[in-house]
Amino acid sequence: MTAVEVHERQGLATSAQTLRVVVGDKFSKVLRFTREDIALFARLSGDENPLHTDAAVAQRARFGEIIASGEQTSAHLMGMLATYFSHTAAGVRREMLCLNMNFAFKSPVFADQDITLQWRVASVEPKDTLQGLLVHLDGTACVGHGKPALIARGTILVKENAA
Repeated sequence: MTAVEVHERQGLATSAQTLRVVVGDKFSKVLRFTREDIALFARLSGDENPLHTDAAVAQRARFGEIIASGEQTSAHLMGMLATYFSHTAAGVRREMLCLNMNFAFKSPVFADQDITLQWRVASVEPKDTLQGLLVHLDGTACVGHGKPALIARGTILVKENAA
């Protein structure tokens, strides 16, 4: 079902404009954490694990150096999702609400390495009672040459922002 068909079926179409949520759509960005970014995020989030802040402890541990917390990588994925779906699309102001997120941590994220964050719209379904669309997404955070460090699945509500 296309985005237009979903909106027409639900009665959300505003003339020819839609919320522009299409199965298969992808959006991504590349970022990099410095050691300082990792330590600051750990401190601000209350994560006192020394693997994020103490080089001597990290060197003796499994991965041999400072690693980003899983919550740091997942927070950036969630932020990217919120930013993407809460912006105007084709003239329609959208809002989004996160309903469910699941994360699987596969490998460490080290300082000063590129991390590619990506989301893909897996399915879209109208939800009349919530006056919007339930959007199911698959996400990844990959390091190096595409090695997954984190795999994500989520469900969000996207609707027109009437304000």
